[in-house]
Amino acid sequence: MKYLFLLTSALAVANPAQAQDDEVIFADRVIDTTAITVLATGSRLNIDKAGQPISVIGSEEIASVQGPDITRVLERLPGVTFARNGGLGSTTSLFVRGANSQQLLVLVDGLRVADVAAPGGGYDFGNLTTGGLGRVELLRGSNSVIWGSEAIGGVLALTSRDLNGLEASAEYGARDTFDGQVTGGVSGEGYGVTLNGGYVTTDGLSQAASGTERDGFHQYRASGRAHLNLTPDLTASLVGRYTRGKLDIDGYPAPLFEFADTPEYQKTREIGGRAGLAWTSDALDLNAGYQVSDARRRYYDPTFGDAPYSETQGQSRRAELAGVWRAAEAVRVDFGADHEWSQIDVDANDREKANLSSGHASVGWYGDRFTLAGGVRYDDHSRFGDRWTFGANGSFVVVDQWRVRASYGEGFKVPTLYQLFSEYSNPTATLAPEKSRSYDAGLEYGDRNGDLHLALTGFRRDSRDLIGFTSCSGAICATRPFGYYVNIGKARATGFELELGARVSETLRAQAAYTYVKSTDRTPGSFDEGTDLARRPRHALTVSADWTPVKSGPLTGFALGGDIRLVSDSYDFAGEFGRIEGYVLGTVRASVPVGENLEVFGRVENVTDEEYQTAGGYGTAGRSGFIGIRARM
Repeated sequence: MKYLFLLTSALAVANPAQAQDDEVIFADRVIDTTAITVLATGSRLNIDKAGQPISVIGSEEIASVQGPDITRVLERLPGVTFARNGGLGSTTSLFVRGANSQQLLVLVDGLRVADVAAPGGGYDFGNLTTGGLGRVELLRGSNSVIWGSEAIGGVLALTSRDLNGLEASAEYGARDTFDGQVTGGVSGEGYGVTLNGGYVTTDGLSQAASGTERDGFHQYRASGRAHLNLTPDLTASLVGRYTRGKLDIDGYPAPLFEFADTPEYQKTREIGGRAGLAWTSDALDLNAGYQVSDARRRYYDPTFGDAPYSETQGQSRRAELAGVWRAAEAVRVDFGADHEWSQIDVDANDREKANLSSGHASVGWYGDRFTLAGGVRYDDHSRFGDRWTFGANGSFVVVDQWRVRASYGEGFKVPTLYQLFSEYSNPTATLAPEKSRSYDAGLEYGDRNGDLHLALTGFRRDSRDLIGFTSCSGAICATRPFGYYVNIGKARATGFELELGARVSETLRAQAAYTYVKSTDRTPGSFDEGTDLARRPRHALTVSADWTPVKSGPLTGFALGGDIRLVSDSYDFAGEFGRIEGYVLGTVRASVPVGENLEVFGRVENVTDEEYQTAGGYGTAGRSGFIGIRARM
C-alpha cells in the first residue's frame, strides 16, 4: 500500500516554454518531429510507415524528467532494463529485450560511440548525461541490414537539441551533487549553430555496498552541431562532442581479496566528430560523411604509485554514404555503403587494426494503408571474412489509427579487437561474429506522443556464436593460462511489450510501459543451459503521469509529477546464482515559473527510501532530494 498514493497521484512536468521544441514549421504546416524516425531505413520516415517497433522521446519529456541521469529517461521505453555498478557515473549496462549491453548500437548525433578498446566493445552509459539532449529514438530488435555490426539488440539514437537563443540551468542536491549546463544557438535562413557545455560532480556513494567510503564522480562535457546551406539543395554539417571524467571505484584489496573500499579511480576521455554533406532533390537524397571516435580509459591505484596500472585506448574512423531514391509515388529504395577502420593499443608498443567494408539496399512499398520493405547487406571484415544479412518488415492500417505490424531482422556483431588480440585471444582459431535472428509482431493505435496510444508487441530473438570466456585446457595453456575467448554460446529471448498513453484531460497525461522478457542460455550441453541470463529481470514497468493546471489563474505554469519503476528479481551470475531482489522506486517532481524566462524545479527520487540493487554487491542511492533553476533568453 505504501506505493498506492504514488501510483494514483503521480503527476509530471509539462513545461509550456518548451511546447514547440518537438515541432518544426515546414512550408505552411507544423510537423511533429517525434513522429519521424531515421532508424527504420537510415533516412527520414514517418514512424507509422515502419514495420519495426520504434519509440521516440522528445525534448519536452526529457526536460520533465529532470537531472543528469540518462537511465531515468531510458527506463520509460519498453524493453529496457539496466545494471549499474554504483552511483551516478559508474559503469552502466543497458539491456534491450534481454540482449547483451554490447549488442546495442548507440549513436549520439549520428556518431557511433562504442568503445572499441573495451573487451565487449560496447558503450558505457555511465559516461552519458541528459545535458543538451533533445531526442531519444529506440528501435528494438535486430536490424543489421541498415546499421551493420552491434545492432543485435537494437539501435539507440540520441540527438542534441537545436536552440535559437540561450538557456542555462543548475541543480544541487543529495550527496553534494551539482549539475550545471549552458546551451546557446543561433539560426537563420540556411544556417544554424548550437553549442552545449556542462559540468557534473557528486560525492557519490560507496561503490561496494558493504563499504563506507564515498566514491565520487566528476565530468566535463561539451558538444556542438552546425549546418550551412551551400546551395538550395546542398547542406554541409558538422558535429563534435567531448567528455572527460574521473570516477572513484572500489576493488579487491589484500589479504581477503573481497570487494571493498579502495582508493582506486579511473579517468575517461571520449572525443568524436563528424563532417557531412547532404544533397536533396525531388527523387534522390544523398548523405555523405566522415566520422572519428576515440575513447581512452586509465585506471589508478594510489597505493602503488601515481602511474596508471592499466590503460585502454581505441579509435574508429568511418566513411559513409547513404541515400534514398523515390522511384515512384509509393516506392523508395534506401541504400548505403561504408568503410570503417578501427584500432586499439594493446600495450605501449603494440597496435592492432581491423577494417570493415559494407553495402546495403532496401526496397519498400509505402502506401497509404499498407507498407512492405525488405533488404540485404553485405559486410567484409579483414579478420573473419564476409557476411550476408537479411531483413523485412511491413504494416497494415486495419481501421482508423489501428495498425498491425511485423518484422524479421538479422543481426551480427564482429569480434572486438580486444577479443582478437589481447592476452586472452584464441591463438588457434579466428572468432566468428555473433549472430541473431529476431521476429516480432504487434498491434498499435496512435503514436507514443499523441493523445491516445496503445501498442502490444510480441517478440523472439535467437542468438548464436556468442563469444564467451572459457577456462584453459590442453596445450593452449602454455600461452593462455587463465583462459581465452571462443564462440560457445546460444541464447533465446521471448516476451512481449505493452505501451499505454493517454491525455486523460486538458491538464492530465498518463503513460505506462511494461515488458516481459524471458532470456535464457540455450548452449547445448552447458551447465547453464535453460537458465536465465545474468542481470535480466523478466518484468519491468514504468508508470508516469503529467499534470499541469489550467493556463490561467495563480497556478499558471505550475507543474507536478511523478514516476514509478517496478523491476522483478534477477540473478547476478550465469546459472541463476546470486539472486538480486526486485524493487519498486518512486519519484515525485515539480516545477514553477518565476516570470517569463525563469523556472525553479525540484524532485525527490526513491521517495520511500527503498533498499535495492541492480548489480549484486554494488551500492545504490536511498531517498534523494534535488532543486534547480533554469533560465532562458
